[in-house]
Amino acid sequence: MTEQTSQDLISAADLAEALAASRSGGGRRVVLLDVRWKLGDPHGAEHYREGHVPGAVYVDLDRELAAEPTATTGRHPLPEPARFSAAVRRWGVNPGDTVVAYDDANGFGAARAWWLLRHAGLADVRVLDGGLAAWTGAGHELDREPVDPVPGTVEVGWGRMAVVELPDVAGAARDGVLLDARAGERYRGETEPMDPKAGHIPGALSAPTTENLAADGTLLPPDALRSRFEALGVTAGVTVTAYCGSGVSAAQEVLALRQAGIDAALFPGSWSQYAATDGPVATGGEPG
Repeated sequence: MTEQTSQDLISAADLAEALAASRSGGGRRVVLLDVRWKLGDPHGAEHYREGHVPGAVYVDLDRELAAEPTATTGRHPLPEPARFSAAVRRWGVNPGDTVVAYDDANGFGAARAWWLLRHAGLADVRVLDGGLAAWTGAGHELDREPVDPVPGTVEVGWGRMAVVELPDVAGAARDGVLLDARAGERYRGETEPMDPKAGHIPGALSAPTTENLAADGTLLPPDALRSRFEALGVTAGVTVTAYCGSGVSAAQEVLALRQAGIDAALFPGSWSQYAATDGPVATGGEPG
């Protein structure tokens, strides 16, 4: 277990205050990242141009938060460190900046950016809790003017977050708790819209990311998240790994676990990588 930290999230009210302080020169500089991405919707850049939080830079998840997929890597493999470092500088990030990511789809894209930036060693990275809807719901306006920032100078590292790779995922289920963050029907193998096989990794438990959210799209309070994961067998001393379809929504699961005070590893290749192998597949509602 780890100490729960609210520093991974920021409310719309606190973001508005931080942006005002940043722009007046009286607070830490804030870099905003718009990570609009949805499964089956390739129009994130268009959505950004239709309206974004003022000052936000558009981040292309497929090109900047993932490497080119291959037949063996899954649909969203982790980007090469040098390529990711170049993207971070393109966003205008300087040493000491606060970086805030948001999206409009359950925090999936924003959490992917958060996870990668943490993996790269940045200290102050937040996800806008509730995403774009929280911002507009609080009465804040959107801007349609694209942002082309001055390139930043931050130096990034690599390898700060826990990762489980394909050869070790069976052991993650056997020796700890492996959480499948996809929708329940995909876990059960009733449908599979993207990948060549339906079902789940044997031993994995169904833990859909939608159940980490309150009705308004914000993450549940830490106590509620802790109870949710404890019901799945996540207790002190247990090693936890999360996966999803391609390593995007599972980052939101890792973020939710962190809010509950639980350290978890990410299986980046997720089901899209596993389903391309000849490994065993389980179906139905039981781990298998």
